[in-house]
Amino acid sequence: MSQSTLSAHHAHDHEHEHSSHSVFGFWAYLMTDCVLFASLFATFAMMGHQFAGGPTAKDLFNLNDVAIETALLLTSSLTFGFAMIFAQRKKTGAVLAWLIVTFLLGAGFLWLELHEFAHLIAEGASPQRSAFWSSFFTLVGTHGLHVTLGMIWLIVLAVQMVAKPGMGERELRRLACLSLFWHFLDIVWICVFSFVYLASLV
Repeated sequence: MSQSTLSAHHAHDHEHEHSSHSVFGFWAYLMTDCVLFASLFATFAMMGHQFAGGPTAKDLFNLNDVAIETALLLTSSLTFGFAMIFAQRKKTGAVLAWLIVTFLLGAGFLWLELHEFAHLIAEGASPQRSAFWSSFFTLVGTHGLHVTLGMIWLIVLAVQMVAKPGMGERELRRLACLSLFWHFLDIVWICVFSFVYLASLV
């Protein structure tokens, strides 16, 4: 076997090993995020009725806006799925188009969330008002921060694809990791919608 062939095999093995380590590291990160959100949900559950005489969830929650937020985020997960399908087909242009749609849906979700926060604070339900609102803003705000980070990550990947066209194994791996992260945020939001908004109105 020639020296060039040996070098090619060595480079391939190194890339495969690096890929395995990257995927494992990302799964480890997701597990720590699971622990983080589980702790925040547990805290919210303990503070669920501690309003300190202030406004309650029934007074201020607007399920219509929250339903729109939910629809936007779930749809963004679908559009990211389309991006992954076209990534497997090596169609960079279509991938970028679906990533842009995903970004816009995420931006719409964040705008509605910030609008809700501003409304709650204006109505006297700031994080300092009671234990309930403190735990609410911490949980929902942490999820919103994760969505923001996901959108920044999305922009970085899109810029890299524009700067270096092509859809190799490294690009697919990066997209797959972000896809897992984005779908994870969807699952967390479904829990938020169910256990924070709906349960608080019962």
